[in-house]
Amino acid sequence: MYSIRTKRIYKAPEENDGIRILVDRLWPRGIKKESAAINAWEKEILSS
Repeated sequence: MYSIRTKRIYKAPEENDGIRILVDRLWPRGIKKESAAINAWEKEILSS
């Protein structure tokens, strides 16, 4: 069984995070894309 947890992108990644997916239409302010600790950015799956 998998679990889904929400976490702010501004928090540092932890060992037990697993795959990190950003679900937001706009890129967060103050976070460089090169240094973001995410595996994917899914901006199209949000409801309108």
